[in-house]
Amino acid sequence: MPRRIAQFALLVPEYDPAIAFFTAIGFSLAEDTDLGGGKRWVRMALPGAETEILLARAVGERQQAAIGEQGGGRVWLFLETEAFDADLERLKSAGAVIEAAPRDEPYGRVVVWQDPFGNRWDLIQYAASDRSGTAGT
Repeated sequence: MPRRIAQFALLVPEYDPAIAFFTAIGFSLAEDTDLGGGKRWVRMALPGAETEILLARAVGERQQAAIGEQGGGRVWLFLETEAFDADLERLKSAGAVIEAAPRDEPYGRVVVWQDPFGNRWDLIQYAASDRSGTAGT
């Protein structure tokens, strides 16, 4: 039985702007290996995280059309924080699109945002009593 999700691929138009964005919001570049033919193995990770983002440069019309649409228009990525206000400012400074004002929910404080590629995310600071992941805008 598998133990964890090691990486998930996120389609991006180009590697370097994606690396710059994710680095600006607190991710580290875990690996950037040239695989030849314009392809790279690019892993981004948050400190202490078990799951990494594998940045995948979209190739061909089908993949390019899927950039920002991997979640079918809904929030599909959830970024947990312990410093909501500071991380919200970091997102804004990095060029994230904040869709609406932050709101307080029974499970914690949340705001919906988009990365520069159109993916919809939640930034969540869970209430001390709720770390169950019941969010989902």
